[in-house]
Amino acid sequence: LGRQLGKKVRLVISGKSTQVDRDILEKLESPLGHLVRNALDHGIESPQERQLAGKPEEGVVTLEARHQGGMLAISVIDDGRGIDIELLRDKIVEKKLVDAQVASQLSPSEILDFLFLPSFSTSPGISEISGRGVGLDIVQSVVHELGGGVRVSFEKVKGARFDLQLPVTLSVIRALHVEISGEPYAFPLARIDKALWIDEEKIERVENRQFFHQEGQNIGLISAWQVLDLPKPQVESKRLSVIIVSDHQNRYGLVVDRLIGEKEFVLQELDPRFGKIPDILAGSVMEDGSPVLIIDVEDIVRSADHLLTGGREALLTFPKSKKEKTRGKKKILIVDDSMTVREVESRLLANRGYEVETAVDGIDGWNAIREDGYDLVITDVDMPRMNGIELLKLVKSDPKFSHLPILIVSYKGDEEERLKGLAAGADYYLTKSSFHDTTLFDAVVDLIGNPG
Repeated sequence: LGRQLGKKVRLVISGKSTQVDRDILEKLESPLGHLVRNALDHGIESPQERQLAGKPEEGVVTLEARHQGGMLAISVIDDGRGIDIELLRDKIVEKKLVDAQVASQLSPSEILDFLFLPSFSTSPGISEISGRGVGLDIVQSVVHELGGGVRVSFEKVKGARFDLQLPVTLSVIRALHVEISGEPYAFPLARIDKALWIDEEKIERVENRQFFHQEGQNIGLISAWQVLDLPKPQVESKRLSVIIVSDHQNRYGLVVDRLIGEKEFVLQELDPRFGKIPDILAGSVMEDGSPVLIIDVEDIVRSADHLLTGGREALLTFPKSKKEKTRGKKKILIVDDSMTVREVESRLLANRGYEVETAVDGIDGWNAIREDGYDLVITDVDMPRMNGIELLKLVKSDPKFSHLPILIVSYKGDEEERLKGLAAGADYYLTKSSFHDTTLFDAVVDLIGNPG
């Protein structure tokens, strides 16, 4: 192939003695062949290009196999030109997959995800070596079907690397049996970083996000039922059952109803007529004949990330103790895109005895209002995604929240803006220019009384 392309290439194979399930090996033949051809065609440069770049004329493509963390790890590495992120970004816009504004905000890892879309290529045409037949989308599809994951990394001008992580065997998998929304599920043990219980007091909240500390790292918390779009279960404990999972760039704690235990599951393919079911790898059957679904960890981490970055996650709530129920401390939500304003208002009201939470914009605020019970909402007007007037109208039009008093604190101080806010349903309107401790506190007391 190298001679056909006019390139000098050496193929290095490492880990020939690595034991692999025959079924897995057969399914990987085409994807690995494509990755090697892709490295030769698109990665390795011509001898002239390599000389100009200060490299040896002979390029190297390495195919490496090893056992790692109970999984089969396979890497295809080349020392070629790497991946041009900006060229990829331009191609994404050219193919109208996203508009230029959205593309400009995508991170390198998000850009690389587009490589795995069907028929996506940066090459101007189809070659006889790669660019036809099995594409990167099929590579990813086959690896996912086998219960594994793919990631790509690169250094510009220095080369690219595709890492495949797969189970060692197909037929039987050791997994952690859990319950989510009252239903049985299982997480492959090889893809779990850790399973643990977390008490309510260990959970912290910043900007309407919940997280906990683990081994010096902040790990975001999200409920598995929400990621899987299942009904919300009844929470009866202040201790959470959490499974920590990760991919090459994200790490999350998924909250499940309960951790049941480790066991071996015989994998069964789901009916192909369903297509690829999001977040699900395969099915299995319990000893009593009941079905259980095996979680696709790579998929569920990606789904959790989309949910969190889209600001659509619901906060975890806990049952209140009798002491908390009778305490009667009044709770205020501050919605403002300025961190300084949020901190000033929060500190002021917390010092006066109120319980205070914050949200960064209207959407964040609306999610918080639907999830928790507040006595008062204090909101700015000009905010991204959803402004204060839109939030106000949303709250007042919902029968469940229409009674909730809303105080606007805005830089807009003219009479027209004040009347617009009051007409939309605001119960009080303060300007930030005339803002000081007493005016805000007095307005809050007027609306909901003393802290309790």
